[in-house]
Amino acid sequence: MEKIINSICNVVIDNSYKSFNESITIFNKDKNDIKIINSNNNEAKLNINDVYDEVLIITDENVYNHQVEDLINSIKARTIYEYIVPAGENSKCLEVYEKILNYCIRINLSRKSVIIAVGGGVVGDLGGYIASTYMRGIDVIQVPTSLLAQVDSSIGGKTGINLGKLKNIIGTFYQPKFTYINVNSLKTLPQDEFISGMAEVIKYSVIYDYEFLDYLIENSEAILNRDNKCLYYIVKKCASIKVNIVGKDEKEGSLRKILNFGHTFGHGVEKLCKISHGDAVSIGMNMAFKLSISEKLISQNYYDKFITVSKAYGLPLEFASSLKEEDSKFENKERLAKEVLSIMKNDKKNSFGKINLILPVELGEVKVINNIDESKILNIIRECNNA
Repeated sequence: MEKIINSICNVVIDNSYKSFNESITIFNKDKNDIKIINSNNNEAKLNINDVYDEVLIITDENVYNHQVEDLINSIKARTIYEYIVPAGENSKCLEVYEKILNYCIRINLSRKSVIIAVGGGVVGDLGGYIASTYMRGIDVIQVPTSLLAQVDSSIGGKTGINLGKLKNIIGTFYQPKFTYINVNSLKTLPQDEFISGMAEVIKYSVIYDYEFLDYLIENSEAILNRDNKCLYYIVKKCASIKVNIVGKDEKEGSLRKILNFGHTFGHGVEKLCKISHGDAVSIGMNMAFKLSISEKLISQNYYDKFITVSKAYGLPLEFASSLKEEDSKFENKERLAKEVLSIMKNDKKNSFGKINLILPVELGEVKVINNIDESKILNIIRECNNA
């Protein structure tokens, strides 16, 4: 077990769930109402029921079949309630949110209860938002099981649900009690989901650590084969970077904005083309690189290196849409490009009517830029539409 902590974030990285109860002790040891002493007059390990009166696990159908039993066996609680949502982005909606709140009421969850969100980014965002709003906030523990969630979404306290085409437009900043990462759980992921998560891993090399980009290229085969040492290294590297960034800027006032690299472009593509979040981020990063090239902010060599690492992991760089028979190819592409731009203009990170873009400006460095003409942005979207 290894801890990455600061005044904002508590993260535990392990290769199993064996230290979950130990983490309960670590991150509740300062509670005044918990004083458990063993016969040797030393502080004893807390069981989860020494801290919480009820435990609710929120997960999805896929994760339930592969991960939840092992976690439950490690928790050893008197009673554990489970709520299973359909897998996929559609579960991040008001309807599912309301159903789970009603279930919380039915099982008598109190302010002394805890929600454990076990799954990928969808479950983490949904479970975190429920915990942040139920009874004005109860404890939540994040247990991410996807690569994307382990390196990014489970850390830092962002929660949210979608409304129509707008992703995470409803949400809160609400820090989990801790995030418990079992790196070995990545072995159960389908290969396409694992590859999709690599987009968020690559993101960290572009925004913060250029040398990490070389590691990802040189070790691509071992990483794709899910070598234990490589998996642990990349998860720890990305988690450490995010903990550091969030520790300096919890509410995304300045530095934390760089974590949105690829997302402003990507969210529009993700919703309209119904592709995975990671694939959309990969396409969004490519758009951002192309725009930086056109604005002469970076060299062609840097862009070529991004292409190299993206291709090494089989990540998409362009998007497509299904064509309706009555539409010409040009009409469909143009309409889709304008819809992507429209979603970008409604992004919650914008301000004063300007689109805030995160663009590469140096090796391993990005900046927030909001003075790019919309026509230039639209041209980049068109370039990356291969329909």
